[in-house]
Amino acid sequence: MSLRVVRLGTARQPNEGLRLGTVRRPPRGVRKEHYAAGDYFDAWLPELSPSAPLVSFALSKPFTPARWAAYARRYRGEMRRPAAERLLAVLAALSRQTNFSVGCYCEEESHCHRSLLKQILIEKGAQVL
Repeated sequence: MSLRVVRLGTARQPNEGLRLGTVRRPPRGVRKEHYAAGDYFDAWLPELSPSAPLVSFALSKPFTPARWAAYARRYRGEMRRPAAERLLAVLAALSRQTNFSVGCYCEEESHCHRSLLKQILIEKGAQVL
């Protein structure tokens, strides 16, 4: 069993399991009842998304290595909040029991919080595909 990190809105892979959206906002122009059918997410966990100020920081200028490091530091800080810590612990444990996926809309995973989320979950003992 394992965790997969995906881009929301892309076709589901075999054995992907439940898809969890770790984004601040649901997809625009998509009715709530169509989120799963449109390959967005089955459940929404905005507690694991970057805060609005951090999203603004990320979108304000292109990432340089220094800006990415600052973003990563700030996101990791946000993930140390109690609500996020509890969810991360549950997901890490769940990854040892079943397949599921976490995702975001960003095109490039290497400069998206989902790459950091994957690292954090691995640090917490998650099994990652």
